Amino acid sequence: MQALKVKKVYPDACLPQRATEGASGLDLFAYIKESSKTVTLEEKPKLIGTGIAIEVPGGYEAQIRPRSGLSAKGVLVALGTVDSDYRGEVMVTMYTVGRHNSFELKHGDRIAQLVIAKLADLPIEEVSELSTTERGVHGHGSTGIR
Repeated sequence: MQALKVKKVYPDACLPQRATEGASGLDLFAYIKESSKTVTLEEKPKLIGTGIAIEVPGGYEAQIRPRSGLSAKGVLVALGTVDSDYRGEVMVTMYTVGRHNSFELKHGDRIAQLVIAKLADLPIEEVSELSTTERGVHGHGSTGIR
């Protein structure tokens, strides 16, 4: 069985952890270096450190996803991918929605989910035509129109 290797970049960083046995993602925690140990999030995206670096096994990726509890408060996380060859600190891009919405983030707060996914290694084949489907080329929002 392969493992997700985790290195603390800072000795007091929190390791990722599953909140419940059935959770698909591991909680990531904020590592805030500022002396106040807080950061104010606003509409402009801000990179928040986690204080950890990871080694994702070959054939897998780590996806950074939002936490639903924070999203409900207007605190969003940009989806991200950690490739298997990246060894730097895991960073999370965070921001708020709404002109007057700011959020104080504290050192050690749970900020995002880390989901490990197996990759499909498909060869690329250039073709002149694709197979037809009922939906065809109708894109965003088209399935609710019919």
